[in-house]
Amino acid sequence: MAKRPSHSDFDSYYQALYQERWPALRASLLAERSPIALNDGLTGPYWLDEASLVGARTLAVERGDAVLDMCAAPGGKTLVLALALDGEGSLTANDRSADRRARLRRVITDHLDERLRLPITVTSHDATKWSLYERDAYDKILLDAPCSSERHVLTDEKALRAWSPSRPKRLAITQFAMLAAALEAVKVGGTILYVTCSINSGENEDVIEKLHMRRAGRFREETADLAGFEKRRWGSIILPDASDGKGPLYLCLIRRMS
Repeated sequence: MAKRPSHSDFDSYYQALYQERWPALRASLLAERSPIALNDGLTGPYWLDEASLVGARTLAVERGDAVLDMCAAPGGKTLVLALALDGEGSLTANDRSADRRARLRRVITDHLDERLRLPITVTSHDATKWSLYERDAYDKILLDAPCSSERHVLTDEKALRAWSPSRPKRLAITQFAMLAAALEAVKVGGTILYVTCSINSGENEDVIEKLHMRRAGRFREETADLAGFEKRRWGSIILPDASDGKGPLYLCLIRRMS
């Protein structure tokens, strides 16, 4: 019988990635979160990590934009996008999971008035195959990709049992497929914000690096100078040990060029 993953296995893996920083980073991931309330424009407060709020706003959605939220549940970032649209344009909020979609619909219904809900369409597509449904369709795309979510793994024994060193590699394959699909779905000149809550470079800058290798010349990285974020080879990350508990959140803003 295969040995179940343990905290020591998990720690060994991330110790190799973060070296002497890992103990402090680990402690910050285990610390109690301090979410903030998104209030303005909503019918009731929605609590989320401040880094997530900053991240969603980095996409710089404007009134009248056609926007795709490829992996929208639970819905906090969807609310940020809807507020930016201010009732104009369109917002496709997608999630493949029926349970997550139900939660997404509740968040939208419970926090947005009818005018702000009007541009939103909830869909159930497989984001890795989006280019089969639409191409050259959106001004802005948010891809908050499924990821290792190490903060959750550290605090949930069930999640730890499901974790293995091969999991980030499997996730990176899916993440790249979603990002490549987003590149076909966004209009030329449009922008994509790639986001994860992982601390694993294989799911973050390595995914962008792979897009550079496979789609050379078709996009460029846009500058996103954000307080508290640490620059990576591609994109930036905010880590809770260096930001009073915010994050983790990795993001990279890219613009389609052809």
